[in-house]
Amino acid sequence: MPIKFIPKYTITTKMTQYLLRIEAAKEKVLHLPLTPKVLATLRETARLLTTHYSTMIEGNRLEPNQVKQVIKHEGHFPGRERDEHEVKGYFTALKQVEKWAEERVFITEALIKTIHGLVMANGRSKVKATPYRDEQNVIKDSRTGTIVYLPPEAKDVPQLMQGFIQWISENRNLPGPILAGIAHYQFATIHPYYDGNGRTARLLTTLLMYLSAYDLKGIYSLEEYYARELEDYYSAISIGPSHNYYMGRAEADITSWLEYFLKGMATSFERVVDQMLFVEDENDQSKRLRQLDPKKRRALELLRKFEIITSRQIGELFGFKPRTSAKLCKTWVEEGFLEIVNPSNKNRCYRLASTYENFLD
Repeated sequence: MPIKFIPKYTITTKMTQYLLRIEAAKEKVLHLPLTPKVLATLRETARLLTTHYSTMIEGNRLEPNQVKQVIKHEGHFPGRERDEHEVKGYFTALKQVEKWAEERVFITEALIKTIHGLVMANGRSKVKATPYRDEQNVIKDSRTGTIVYLPPEAKDVPQLMQGFIQWISENRNLPGPILAGIAHYQFATIHPYYDGNGRTARLLTTLLMYLSAYDLKGIYSLEEYYARELEDYYSAISIGPSHNYYMGRAEADITSWLEYFLKGMATSFERVVDQMLFVEDENDQSKRLRQLDPKKRRALELLRKFEIITSRQIGELFGFKPRTSAKLCKTWVEEGFLEIVNPSNKNRCYRLASTYENFLD
C-alpha cells in the first residue's frame, strides 16, 4: 500500500519573484530567432555541460573537454574508467529523457527505474529497469566519515515510491518549476538506490520540467547552478532536525529548498537569454569583443595561454589580493564569462565559457 506523500511548504514572496523571472526568461528564449544549425549546436553544448556538471557533483574527475572526448569516442583516460562510464551513462540517459519528453510520457515507477538503469549502464541504450535497494543505505561525509543522511529502511522504499508517483500524477497542474523542485527533493529523500540517486533525481527533474513546457529549447543546464557552490546545494536539500529520515526529515518544511531551486532555474534561464544576445551577433566577432569590459578582454590573453586558470593567476594579472581576485572570478561565473572546472575551495579553477570560445581563435 502506498505511503502517502504530502509536501509541506509555503509560497513566499521570493518564490513568486523567481517564478516571474523564470516566465520572463522563458518567453524571451521562445521568441529568439535561432537557425536549426545554431540550435542543434547549442543543444549539444548544453547536453555536454549538463553531463559534466551532474557527474562532477558526484565526484567525477573528468574536465569538460575530456567529457566531450569520451562522449564522442575520441579519447580514453587510463585510471578513470569509472568516470568515463558515468559520463557515458548520464549522456545516454539525458538523450532518452529528451525523447520521452517529446513523446509526452507519464511518470511511472518503471520509467524511473529505467532512468536509473541508463545512468548505471555505461552508455548502453537498452537496459533493464533496476530494482530498488534491498538493504539500508548510509550517506557519509567522505572527508570525516560522519553520517550525513540515513535514508528510510529498504522495506519502506517501495511504498514510499508508490506514494511519490501517485503524488506526481495527482499534482500535474502545479506550476512546472514547483512540481519539479518537490520531485527532486522527495526522490533524493527516499534515496531508493545504493548509488546513482543524485543523477537520477536530476534527470527526473529535467524530464518533469520538459513535460511542463520548461525545456527552454534544451539549451540550459540547471546542473551548472548546483555545481558552482556544492555546499549550498547539499545544504539546501538537507532539511530537518536530524540526519535520520524517521526523525523529522519526512515531515520537514521544504520552503527553503524550493526557494533555492527556483532561484537556480531563474538564474540558469536568464544566463541563456544573455548568451543568446551574443549568438545573434555571432558573425561579428569585433562587435562582440567590444562589448566585453577591459578586464575581460585582458583576461582573454591569459586564457589563450592557459585553457584552465585559477583566481591566483587572475590576481597576478591585475595585481589583486586573493580575496579580490576570487570575488572577480565568482562574478564572472555568475555573468557566464567563466565556468568552474574544479569546484573545491582548495583547488578551484576555471575555463572560458563555451559561448566565448571563438574569442580564443
